[in-house]
Amino acid sequence: MKTKLTFLLFAIFFGYFLQAQQKWDLGTFVKTRENPIAGPDSTLEFFCPVKKEIVKWQKADVFNPAAIVRDGKVYLFTRCEDDPKAAYAGRTSRIGLAVSEDGINFKKFKIPVLYPDNDKFNKYDYPGGCEDPRITETTDGLYVITYTAWNHKAPNLSTAISKDLFHWQKQGPAFAKAYQGKFLNKPTKSGSIVTKMVNGRPMIAKMNGKYWMYWGEKFINLAWSENLWDWNPLLNEKGELKRLISPRPGKFDSQITECGPPALITGKGILLIYNGKNAQDENAASNLPKGTYSVGEALFDLNNLEKVLKRTDNYILKPTLPHEMLGQYTAGTTFSEGLVFFHKKWFLYYGTADSFVGLAVSEHK
Repeated sequence: MKTKLTFLLFAIFFGYFLQAQQKWDLGTFVKTRENPIAGPDSTLEFFCPVKKEIVKWQKADVFNPAAIVRDGKVYLFTRCEDDPKAAYAGRTSRIGLAVSEDGINFKKFKIPVLYPDNDKFNKYDYPGGCEDPRITETTDGLYVITYTAWNHKAPNLSTAISKDLFHWQKQGPAFAKAYQGKFLNKPTKSGSIVTKMVNGRPMIAKMNGKYWMYWGEKFINLAWSENLWDWNPLLNEKGELKRLISPRPGKFDSQITECGPPALITGKGILLIYNGKNAQDENAASNLPKGTYSVGEALFDLNNLEKVLKRTDNYILKPTLPHEMLGQYTAGTTFSEGLVFFHKKWFLYYGTADSFVGLAVSEHK
C-alpha cells in the first residue's frame, strides 16, 4: 500500500513538473467585465497644424492600443480617428494618451501626442495619419514607439522617441536607410521590439550587440538596429524579405500573421504575441467567421532568433463580445498591441472591430 501511494505521489509530482517544463506562454487571458475600457469621445478638440482647423480628433473611433507602466500607473496609447462620415480607412489617425491607477479605468489627456504635422515627415504621415502604436523603453529612460505612417500611398513602419511619454521626436520610416532605401515606401507595418524583464517591467533588450524587432503583417520578419530607429530587415538568399512565420491554411491565421505587443524574453525563449486574420476563401479556418482577427502566440529560440520553437495551433483570444464584432470592421476583431506586467498580472490591451479598446488579464507569472 505504501509503495502504491509513493508511486502515485511521484506520478503526480512528475506530471506537474512535466507540465511546468512544457509551459511556454503567458497563461490564459480572460476578458475583464469592464470591456470596452475606451472608445470614441466627441468632446475632445485639437487644432490640426496641417488642416489649420479645430478637429474632433476622437469622434469616430478609438482602438489598437499600446501600453506601458510608469510610476506605478498604466499609460495607454490609442489610435484615434476623427471623421465618422469618412469612408473606411479614409480618416486621419492621431495617437492619444490616457492614464490609469488600476489599468482598467482611464483618464484621457485632451490632445494627441503623436500626429501629422508640418514637418519633414508629413509626406509619410498625411493624410492617413499615425496608426497602431507599440511602445517600449530602455533601462536609461528612453521610450520608443513604433507606428504605421499612412499617406494613402504606402504604409511605412516608423519610429519616434521620448523621455516623458508626452513629447515625441519622430525618426521617420524605420527602413529608410537599409539596403539603399530598398524597402522605403513599400508596405511595412507592426514593429514588436524584443524586451526582457527588468525589475518587473519589460525593457528593451540588447542581444549580440544589437537591438532586435519582429515585424510584419503578411508574414513575420526580423530586423536589427544599433540605435532603435534605423532598422535592417533580414533577407533570404534571393535578397527578399525572410519569412519566419507565414499564414497557415485552415488555421486562425490563414490570411495574415501580424505582430502584436513587444516581444518578450522568457525562460523558454522569445515570446511573440501576434494577430492572425482568418482567410476569406477556402483556406479559412472552420471554427471562426471568415475575415476574423484573433490572437495567437509563437516562441522563438534565444540562440537563433529566426527559429520558431512553438506556435499555437489555435487562437488564445477571439471576438466574443458585441463591440468586438460591431464597428468599422464587422467580421470581428481582437487585435493585440499592448502588454504590461501590472499588479502581478499580465494586462493585454487590444483593439476591437477598429472601434474600441478591450482588455484581457492573465495571472500567470
